[in-house]
Amino acid sequence: MAMLTEFKTFIARGNVLDLAVGVIIGAAFGKIVTSLTEDVLMPVVGKITGGIDFSSKFILLSDIPASYKGSETDYAALKKAGVAMLGYGSFVTAVINFLIMAFVIFLLVRQANKLMPKAPEAPLAPSGPTEVELLAEIRDALKRG
Repeated sequence: MAMLTEFKTFIARGNVLDLAVGVIIGAAFGKIVTSLTEDVLMPVVGKITGGIDFSSKFILLSDIPASYKGSETDYAALKKAGVAMLGYGSFVTAVINFLIMAFVIFLLVRQANKLMPKAPEAPLAPSGPTEVELLAEIRDALKRG
């Protein structure tokens, strides 16, 4: 019973709820960025590069099974058939997704930092004697000693 109470207290904290909302919004935003990359940006990049479809670019790392009847250039079908491949086209797409997400998050954090009130500056500690004053004190103490 104590653990249930402790769990309720943990969940009721504002920062946990904020984190949960952030994760949900982040997941939805990730889908938008994925669609932007796959449906808008990559086709434009493909058009610029002469019709190259990056999502199906791969290097075979193993032989295609004799029982496989599909196209030898169909990345998804080969992957489903268990053929070992290095799918660099999917990787390029994932990197572009990441860069877009990172840039948008950077812009959001940058804007949030501008909107947040600046923390009041801590009062300066009382300043002590300067180096020159300390050296003069040491000199005078040596003269007396």
